Amino acid sequence: MQGSATALDDDGLAALFTAALAVRERAYAPYSRFAVGAALRDEHGAIHAGCNVENAAYPVGTCAEAGAIAAMVAAGGRRITAILVCAEGAGPVTPCGACRQRIREFAGPDVPVHAAGPGGPVMRATLGELLPFSFGPETLGSGPPRSPP
Repeated sequence: MQGSATALDDDGLAALFTAALAVRERAYAPYSRFAVGAALRDEHGAIHAGCNVENAAYPVGTCAEAGAIAAMVAAGGRRITAILVCAEGAGPVTPCGACRQRIREFAGPDVPVHAAGPGGPVMRATLGELLPFSFGPETLGSGPPRSPP
């Protein structure tokens, strides 16, 4: 499903950062000690957030981006128009490969993906830059299943 991307203004980016930073504080990361928060904006302008949740049986945990996507879908959203990932690393922390594919299910290549540390956003790329030549619902020829009424 293609996401309709629009540029985020400063307030929109600040709202995503605030949500991701807040939910990052709730991350359950006792094994890696690598807390991640993610926040995304859906096609209705609503913000959905998620944090990573680890499990002693690696790799059964859940990434922050997956949690934010699940929250969006549960609330009725179907398109990501922007996403921000917040974590403290040696450099910008971008979504892992599996999460890039998860994001791709609900976003097109032009959707902005922001990486932030605790002090604020540090980089921006499009999903197409992070996941070139991606495999998406349209690759299957039929597109995504219809949403229930």
